[in-house]
Parts: sequence; structure tokens; C-alpha cells
Amino acid sequence: MSSTLLDPTGEVQAAQRTWLDRPQTLEGLTIGILDISKVKGDIFLDQIDELLQQQGLKTKRYIKPTFTRPAPLELKQKIVRECDVVIEGLAD
Repeated sequence: MSSTLLDPTGEVQAAQRTWLDRPQTLEGLTIGILDISKVKGDIFLDQIDELLQQQGLKTKRYIKPTFTRPAPLELKQKIVRECDVVIEGLAD
């Protein structure tokens, strides 16, 4: 993939990362759903969660303490340990 992803956080030096391959299917994977704590974001993510579970997929929910800061390192590490893919949602 030859796209550029811009990070809106305050990094001084941009990190170069290789795109990860996307899974062919979500079957058998654990899907993390991260709520960044924006108002009404949980409403959207509840619907996504329900749709995924109706398809027999396994989901795990997470929530950031606040939308004004990046997710704490401990939360990010927990998501990495417990999930294969992640959906992150917000709303305004």
C-alpha cells in the first residue's frame, strides 16, 4: 500500500511503519472495540458490536478514560494481548 497516514498527535519526528496485512476474514478472531469517550460514541459502537455478534464473531469492549489524551499504555498493551483486530470509534 502506498498511502501516507498522518498522525495528529504532537510527534516531533514522524515514525515510518509498514502497513500490516488485513485478515481475509474476521472468523475466529477477537475484535476489540475501543470507545474513545466522545459523547454518543458508545451508541454507534453498541450497534457495531451487536452486528458483529449477530454474525457469530467474538468482541471485547474497551474505553479510554478521556478523549482528550491518547489511550494509556496499559490499555493499549491489554488490547494488543487480547485482540487480533481493533475498531476505534468516536462521535460528535
